[in-house]
Amino acid sequence: MDLAITVFRSILGIVLLLLMCCGLSENRKRIRWKLVGYGIGLQIVMALLILKVAFFHDAVRGVAGFFNRLIGFSNEAASMVFGRLASDTEGTFGFAFTVLPTIIFFSAFSAILYYLRVLPCIVYAFAWMLNKTMRLTGAESLAAAANVFIGQTEAPLVVRPYLKGMTQSEVMSLMTGGMATIAGGVLVIYMNVLGGGSGESAIAFGQHLLTASILSAPAAMVVSKILVPQSESIDGQLAFPRERFNDGLLDAATQGTSDGIKLALNVGGMLIAFTALATLANWLVSEGLGTWTGLNDWVFGVTDGRFEAFNVSFIVGALSAPFAWLIGVAWSDCLIVGQLLGERLVLNEFISYLNLAKFQEAGAFNDPKSVTIATYALCGFANLTSVGIQIGGIGSLEKSQRPALLKYGIKALLGGMVACYLTAIIAVSLTQ
Repeated sequence: MDLAITVFRSILGIVLLLLMCCGLSENRKRIRWKLVGYGIGLQIVMALLILKVAFFHDAVRGVAGFFNRLIGFSNEAASMVFGRLASDTEGTFGFAFTVLPTIIFFSAFSAILYYLRVLPCIVYAFAWMLNKTMRLTGAESLAAAANVFIGQTEAPLVVRPYLKGMTQSEVMSLMTGGMATIAGGVLVIYMNVLGGGSGESAIAFGQHLLTASILSAPAAMVVSKILVPQSESIDGQLAFPRERFNDGLLDAATQGTSDGIKLALNVGGMLIAFTALATLANWLVSEGLGTWTGLNDWVFGVTDGRFEAFNVSFIVGALSAPFAWLIGVAWSDCLIVGQLLGERLVLNEFISYLNLAKFQEAGAFNDPKSVTIATYALCGFANLTSVGIQIGGIGSLEKSQRPALLKYGIKALLGGMVACYLTAIIAVSLTQ
């Protein structure tokens, strides 16, 4: 009975999310429903292989284990530079001197893998699969695959030679793919944060995060092709650009390190700014409206103390709670997971994952499955900041596409959000 309810709820969630996208479609008559079917089917097949077939399951676990080793190497280097500050993993300096250095190391390591053509080969193989199964254009297949491994800021570089000739539907696919997946560098950070200092736990979360990012690639293409269907004739030929971005191995390592430093400073700065702004907003609402109306006490009682007051976090949680239920979260946990989903959308996924780790440690979830669902659903760059990043980043590479980027920024954000939700539904349903 429980299995039947789970299956029905999963199908209901998928159907309602796709119908929502259909309602927002630019041209419903041009939607290629065969592509939608192939995309959802590909997601299910890939999820079955990764989650149920020992060879693929062990392969993903092996990659997560390797990433966990990289965290150890980064921590050793950080300890050499920062001494006890980097060893104080539970104390005041733990995050700044252990988590942020991981970004720098992994950025350099990724640049080396890219120069050695290891990453390009992996990206090309994944792009070939998307191209052949979903009948995508060569450019959007490459972009979707690149987003899985190198993130929304670097992926456009892979298709830079094709940017000028991209149709609006292809631009939408490029943007949505960037919103629905995360880069390898931040994946390692989330493993570190969610693992709570336990190597085994970090590897387990790493498996979830890797699976989520892989499965969200076809989901993003499905959603983008519903929101902005392809109306022009397409070129399905797949060819990886031969452009070189570095002059040698040493240049790749140094450039990757420089990029990593910028990213680490950006992550630290954004975390400080947005956390402070969120705290300020919570205080203004709770001390103002919450105190005057007595809603603070009501919220504390209704949520059994999991929300201390009527504030922005509670409001965001309430608004996002229906989506939390739709992706399979137990009703008793919908407010908390809804808060995390809302924070990812308005702020960023980094803050959401930090709060997920905090809630998990505090035992705030009634159903342990809620943690897994949230891990999948949050695994993407679908937030308002990413809209600006994509418009600025892709627009600087090809100025002629700036009008399309401005036109589809918010739609791509919603598309990335829905793609992550579809992945959460499918992946968690198959782990029952």
